[in-house]
Formats: sequence, structure tokens, C-alpha cells
Amino acid sequence: MTLLLTPRLRLEPLEDRHFEGLHRLNSDPVVMRYITGRPDTREDTQSMIDRVKARWAELGYSWWGFIRQDNGDLVGTGCIQHLNRDPAGPLETGWRLRQDAWGQGYASEAARHMVGWAFKTLQPEFICAVCQPENTPSSTVMERLGMSFTGLGRWYDMDCKRYDITAAQWLASPAKTKYDAEA
Repeated sequence: MTLLLTPRLRLEPLEDRHFEGLHRLNSDPVVMRYITGRPDTREDTQSMIDRVKARWAELGYSWWGFIRQDNGDLVGTGCIQHLNRDPAGPLETGWRLRQDAWGQGYASEAARHMVGWAFKTLQPEFICAVCQPENTPSSTVMERLGMSFTGLGRWYDMDCKRYDITAAQWLASPAKTKYDAEA
């Protein structure tokens, strides 16, 4: 399993030891309003960890916990996975952060490293990301990654905007330049 380091975060594959921090994140109804529309129960959180551990074992990628290097707190989580959890679908990146970590650049920092790792290691033709149309902070992170809006669709039982970035676009992007300087 792959550990990623950013200037301020350690991205660790989610495991049982992350349960309390992950549940704190996923049980916040404000955090989850654009993800599932409801806060997670403890059972939901454990189910996510179990699913993620199985994907790491099977695929070699899935969800990371975003751990602050200065204090060890789990402030968010993010992924490289297949869109709509369909193995035939394209690779997708995504993220969520605790409310007290919003607006501090953690999502962009982590996303750069997840996408940079995926293009370098998995070498897909492109990576996508989706969010509900009202989720402007997430679409802003997608644009900062160099992703372009490609249309509306239905994924994860929600109407979403989709953004894509090709490998060639990534290589020429300011986000890749910043990733290289940070890696």
C-alpha cells in the first residue's frame, strides 16, 4: 500500500486505526451533504474501511486518510478509484475534509499528490472527478488541478458535474509543476 507525503500531509491508506477520525469526518452532516446526503453511522464508517482495505489489496489503490504531519490529526480523506465504483469505469479522484480544515488548501495539496501518483504509477489516459453542481469548492479544486468541465451526468445516484484531465494536460499543467516541486 502506498504512502504519499505532501508538504503538510501524510496520505495513509485507510485502515481500522483511522476509524475514529474517519467517523468524525463522515458523521458530519455538513461534510456529507454533497457526498451521500446524510451523515454516516458507525456501521457505515466500518463498512467503508472494510471496502477500502479490500480494494487496496485487490487493486493497489483506493482511499487515503489525510493526516496532518504537525499533529497527527486526520483532517480529510481522498481517493483514486473507478468512477461510480465500476471497474470498467475511468479512474476518478475525490476528497472530503473536516469543516475546520476547509479553505486551507489541503484538498488541492492532497489532490495534486493523488493525481500525480496515479498518472506516474497507473498511467491512465485521463482521470476524472465528479461533484454535485452546487459544490463550488470541489469544482474549484478540480479546476486548480487543471481539469476541464466535460458535462453533466448521474453517478453515485446523484446528478453531478464531471471534470477530466488527460495525461498530456497533466504534464503541461501548473498543478504538475507544483507537484514536482513538492514531491
